[in-house]
Amino acid sequence: MELATTRFDRLPLWRRLDRWDWAYALLIAVAAGYAFSLYHHAMDGYEQAILAGSALGLIALGWFWPAWRWFFPLAGGVALLGIQLYQHDLARGQSAFWLKYALSSQSAIMWMCSLFFLATAVYWIGLARRSAQLARMGAGLTWAASVMGLAGLFVRWYESYLIAPDVGHIPVSNLYEVFVLFTLITALMYLYYQAKFAAAQSGALVLPVISAAVGFILWYSFDRQAHGIQPLIPALQSWWMKIHVPANFVGYGAFSLAAMLGIGQLLAQKGWLKDRLPAAEVLDEMMYQAISVGFLFFTIATILGAMWAADAWGGYWSWDPKETWALIVWLNYAAWLHIRLVKGWRGAPLAWWAVIGLAVTSFAFLGVNMFLSGLHSYGGL
Repeated sequence: MELATTRFDRLPLWRRLDRWDWAYALLIAVAAGYAFSLYHHAMDGYEQAILAGSALGLIALGWFWPAWRWFFPLAGGVALLGIQLYQHDLARGQSAFWLKYALSSQSAIMWMCSLFFLATAVYWIGLARRSAQLARMGAGLTWAASVMGLAGLFVRWYESYLIAPDVGHIPVSNLYEVFVLFTLITALMYLYYQAKFAAAQSGALVLPVISAAVGFILWYSFDRQAHGIQPLIPALQSWWMKIHVPANFVGYGAFSLAAMLGIGQLLAQKGWLKDRLPAAEVLDEMMYQAISVGFLFFTIATILGAMWAADAWGGYWSWDPKETWALIVWLNYAAWLHIRLVKGWRGAPLAWWAVIGLAVTSFAFLGVNMFLSGLHSYGGL
């Protein structure tokens, strides 16, 4: 399936940008400059390069995806409100009303969890009733959950520095934080593709995997008290973490999204929910594009991980269980793309492959931490 292009789409990028694109770019540039003015004394050259690269990446994403132009500033604004309410005192998280019930990191993430559960229910009710309005409501709830999730991660980053300057770190260092990141990335990728393909009904397929991750977050928080902020172990005290982990989880989120779309494609081909879900061809194309993006970012993450390993342990590759399973995941999706692009496969075989690939990816993501030990054992449950 190919999307129709217009004359506007064929114009050079600079001629397609409007005043809102430039206003968004200016906002990001000002924010990055302000952050640099505040913290440049605590940043080395690599971290300054990451800040500049992140600003450019955020601008490019906003120009590519118009919805990002309001989503990111809104999430940032919510986070800044929470940060302001702390007044440089972490104890206010338990006494200030809005922090305690909405804007501390844990409160915001709990709101995210609730909204994702609610969005899942609304999507399925909408699917049962063939209601386009409920599908739009489900998308709105997913956006709201994503705003609270991203704001919660930003506030958590600030809270870690309130504990102590040497404790502060980007919140992608343990299973609790990366599960929040996973739900956020998966939801945002779904929201992009459902708008691109006008396939809001696909939310009933994708939100269950996000809700499963939310269930893990809740269990991990209340049973293991894993939401507490801990100092980084020496192996994670590196600027490599700031780029390796997010790139990795774009891959994990994309592969999970593709698997759920594969389930929908199989259901549509069998005639189950056929008149309620997007056409099998649409789901197939969404699945292909998600895997393509996921494979690109997973490849980047694997290369970055090898470079981090060389910096930390003196070698690019050690056949650690986590590294081995990352290679298995990479080979699995490399073969998937090869079969589709070179051999021309479509339909059920690749859908089943994507679904089975989720099991492989899940073991690489979580199973290795649970059942195997190695250099990455610090990520265990």
